[in-house]
Amino acid sequence: MRYRLQQPPMIVHCCHCTWCQRETGSAFAVNAMIEADALAVDGAVDHVMTPSESGKGQEIARCPKCCVALWSHYASAGRLIAFVRVGTLDDPSAARPDIHIFTRSTQPWVVLPDGVPAFDIFYEREQLWPPEALAPRAAALS
Repeated sequence: MRYRLQQPPMIVHCCHCTWCQRETGSAFAVNAMIEADALAVDGAVDHVMTPSESGKGQEIARCPKCCVALWSHYASAGRLIAFVRVGTLDDPSAARPDIHIFTRSTQPWVVLPDGVPAFDIFYEREQLWPPEALAPRAAALS
């Protein structure tokens, strides 16, 4: 099963919440947000509902062959927006984090980079996202 991003992501989050740590088995998750219709998927994925800190859960798209989590859909946008796991891209280095979130639970040995916005919990989207990212998000959710 393969997939491609047909356009650049709106934004790339590095999430340090304990839920992402648990789900990835790592210190954080790096997710590239993209409109779901900008994902070209060769084959089918398995959708699995899992709990989330919000209590609303998330739907994780997994490869049916290896079961790796490829992207998630959260309750706020449903299947309109995909949070693509950057580590599953052919070149993960092409999607560096734009923002670090939920840094209140960052592991003590993780060093956040200078010059990249970081927030204890979340942030005001309209204050940080460039207009070229806000517009596609609004269009996808309308």
